[in-house]
Amino acid sequence: MTKASIHYHFEKKKDLGAAILERMMERLEQLLLRIASLPPEERLEHYFSDRLSRFGMQDICPLSSLQADFESLPEALQHKVKEVSEKELFILIQILKAIQEEGGIDSAAEIEPLAIMILAGGKGILQYQRVFGRKGNYPLFFSNKSIALFNTRP
Repeated sequence: MTKASIHYHFEKKKDLGAAILERMMERLEQLLLRIASLPPEERLEHYFSDRLSRFGMQDICPLSSLQADFESLPEALQHKVKEVSEKELFILIQILKAIQEEGGIDSAAEIEPLAIMILAGGKGILQYQRVFGRKGNYPLFFSNKSIALFNTRP
């Protein structure tokens, strides 16, 4: 796709950003429906394989890019970035709570900070892969085995 064709469809960068965020929100909604009936640990695996497959070719999450520039974005775009960020976090929190209810995460663990840490870690892995040029050399960080790292039970 040429730069000219992008400018033809999206006159301003904010229009392109808004379209990307709308598409991300639609995909998150679709994902939520697809995984709803799965066991919690499978929901977690599907959540991350879906998220990683969406931006694996760019080696960076488009939402992360917009979050990094949040303060410089127009107010309407900031609102959309916040909305998609909240949806992404909401879905992960719901999955982790379900895992916690099944005993897979200690009942005393605080789920929201854990979810934020997992999201930040996953997106950080993509950044490091980009810097070090390692394509696919990292195991899927968010498997049901790796979630055991966050289980604080003795």
